[in-house]
Amino acid sequence: MRLSSLADYAVVMMSAAARHCGQAKVNATTLAAETRIPLPTAQKLVSKLSAAGLLESTRGVGGGVRLARPPAAISLADIIEAVEGPIEMTSCIDAGRHECALESCCQVRPHMSVVNGAVRGALAGVSLANLSCAPAKAGAQAWAPAFAGERVAS
Repeated sequence: MRLSSLADYAVVMMSAAARHCGQAKVNATTLAAETRIPLPTAQKLVSKLSAAGLLESTRGVGGGVRLARPPAAISLADIIEAVEGPIEMTSCIDAGRHECALESCCQVRPHMSVVNGAVRGALAGVSLANLSCAPAKAGAQAWAPAFAGERVAS
């Protein structure tokens, strides 16, 4: 399983936007330059991320983009879904889709919603705040995502 380049770029760009959080709005040109994402791609991502409610975009003089919510309130799952659509490990997760030839006799299908939930839960456990902070010193982990059923030490 691998993210598309567009989803990967969205995560990089949102991380850059989070580092500007609390400051003046930043434009797509600045984000493209900071991240080395091609400007047309950055503009496309601003549009998708704005439509998903993750960025607020203003046109004209003094315009630009800023996060629509605090970085801690935006998850990796939110960003990926803004670009890729719902996280679905297999097509049988969507009850309306009947694309699999094994659907009628599949013994695994009833369990795939649990697998899908675990993957989405893991991605939802990683916040944009986590992704945009400076990495910890070599060998030390600054944070760890919480997975379903796991207790987080406080």
